[in-house]
Amino acid sequence: MTTDFRTAVRLAVDDEARLRAALVESDIAPMLMVLVQLTGDMGILEEVAPHIQGPWNFLQTVPEPLKARVRDRLVAVLQDFAAHDRPAPPRPAPEVLQRMMSAGVGQPVPPEYIPLLLEEMSFGEEDTRAVHWQRDPASRPVDGFKVVVIGAGLGGLCAAIRLKQLGIPFEVLEKNADVGGTWLENSYPGCAVDTPNHFYSYSFHINNHWTRHFSRRDEILAYIREVVRAHDLRPHIRFGVEVTGAAYDEACADWQVSWRDGAGAAHSGRCNALITAVGQLNRPAIPPIEGLSRFRGPAFHTGHWDAGVDLKGKRVAMIGTGASGMQAGPSIVGDVGHLRIFQRTPHWAVNNRNYHLPVTPGHTWSLEHLPYYSNWLRFQQFWASSDGFHASLHVDPDWPQPAQSLNATNHQMREMIVDYVRGELGGDEALLAKCIPAYPPYGKRMLRDNHWYRMLRRENVTLETDPISHFTEDAIVMKDGTVHPVDVVIFATGFAASRMLWPLEIQGRDGHSIRADWGEDDPRAYLGMTAPAYPNLFMLYGPNTNLAHGGSIIFHSECQVRYIMQALRLMIEQGVESLEVRPEVHDAYNQRLDEKARGMVWTHPGVTSWYKNSRNRLTVTSPWRLLDYWGMTREFDPAQFVAHRAAGAPSSLPALPSPAPAATP
Repeated sequence: MTTDFRTAVRLAVDDEARLRAALVESDIAPMLMVLVQLTGDMGILEEVAPHIQGPWNFLQTVPEPLKARVRDRLVAVLQDFAAHDRPAPPRPAPEVLQRMMSAGVGQPVPPEYIPLLLEEMSFGEEDTRAVHWQRDPASRPVDGFKVVVIGAGLGGLCAAIRLKQLGIPFEVLEKNADVGGTWLENSYPGCAVDTPNHFYSYSFHINNHWTRHFSRRDEILAYIREVVRAHDLRPHIRFGVEVTGAAYDEACADWQVSWRDGAGAAHSGRCNALITAVGQLNRPAIPPIEGLSRFRGPAFHTGHWDAGVDLKGKRVAMIGTGASGMQAGPSIVGDVGHLRIFQRTPHWAVNNRNYHLPVTPGHTWSLEHLPYYSNWLRFQQFWASSDGFHASLHVDPDWPQPAQSLNATNHQMREMIVDYVRGELGGDEALLAKCIPAYPPYGKRMLRDNHWYRMLRRENVTLETDPISHFTEDAIVMKDGTVHPVDVVIFATGFAASRMLWPLEIQGRDGHSIRADWGEDDPRAYLGMTAPAYPNLFMLYGPNTNLAHGGSIIFHSECQVRYIMQALRLMIEQGVESLEVRPEVHDAYNQRLDEKARGMVWTHPGVTSWYKNSRNRLTVTSPWRLLDYWGMTREFDPAQFVAHRAAGAPSSLPALPSPAPAATP
């Protein structure tokens, strides 16, 4: 809410006809939660709850007369609050909130989630993830401290906002000409988010005006630019410079960062702490197919879409069937003469009825004007998109079909998707066999169906599943000798995600380098953020922080940024010049992570994906529940780090604590 409670209520009831019309178009579950929060009436909650079958709005089967009663009661309650100028009611007790939340999503919400959900919902005006100083401002030497952030995507901008709020001098170095990161670089047709938008946004900068439930790229980029404008970040960002490397100077306890400007000239600068926010999905991976250099037509990756290429009437080859292919293919199929899709392995894709739907005007009105409605919708989408099915991604050692699924729940998911795909393909069993993966659901990234299966039935679409041999000047030749003439080649083949921080050359202390320590595909970090031998270096979206079981990478970024800000606060307030995670803490964490991952779907022997390295070790994806990672990153623990104070630091500073065992989720 952008106004105080009393004002919001008065504005909401000012036009009763408008209010009632908006409520008709609004989701019943968050509307019910608003009513219960305002009245404390658990009776109406229990009456409606049996009709809410899950967290998505299309899983709610509340009879229309009961919906009308909720709407009428809510209008009357709001009018009573306005007439008597009543203040906001107190927040419900935790046990009441748990009952409300469980009813609102049609599933039990365990008590352990309540603190996280309250923080995520952010009732009132408080920024629940902001970090505040603990010492007298006059004693903080922030003027002699500088942070460099590499990257102006969603993670880097989150760090920049928090640094600015704390008054810590900083600069963001961005290789592109504008903000947005992957949302700036990926402009292919159909590019969209696959997390519901009211959740895929900063908790401290809610947007109640999304036009779609799953917004397209341009609208997300506009949101990012609005965040930058609202927080006045552009003066802190240096655009058009690509960081090439960074080296830690042990004598000075700082980092020397090197970059190239747009003209190719080399530059460098120093900082006390370095935050990398370069993402994982920004370096396109092109398969090494023989003869590609001989192909005379346009050939480009979805991550570098060439809008100057006219596809109308062309014979287009799309290599790859991952997320970008599933979005781009149906978006261009109406223009091309023929679309030939080359698939190495199929992907699982689920249907979500909201994926193509616009947001109704009434729903938008309620988000903006109805007290607490926006908060409850964010909770609903968080729960729908996070930990609800995490337990189903673990291997049951006694399950009789281990190649196809992991357990009974995972198999039920498989059968549900197969039935859906069979229907979309019109019962074409031969085509169905090409589209159904042999591995369990969620072994690779779970995709949203963008009318992909319907597209495959079109007369101008062919799905190839045999291997490619080589390119000629104007064709793709298969291993069996078949020749497919093509005019344009589009690579929807993903990114070099396992080569994290590549191509940066990062040199730590004592001759350590990220490239040597991690090798080609084995990145490791404590909490995905810090590594031994790299003092004052913090990584956003680092090893094992990608989310593949739901959730929002923005949520993970906010957890990471809060943790990093607490570390920087300790450095500044206690005169610490270097902060480095202890090797035993780092190693113990990664051992627990590997043990956790070994029994989960992503390390299934039948799955090859960018989530893991050549030795079947999970390197990209987090095996933890969102609740676990939130708990591990909520409070920075200095006992897990080696800290060295600067010469001349005040002797009155408290002693730094001794090492403590790392927290276990």
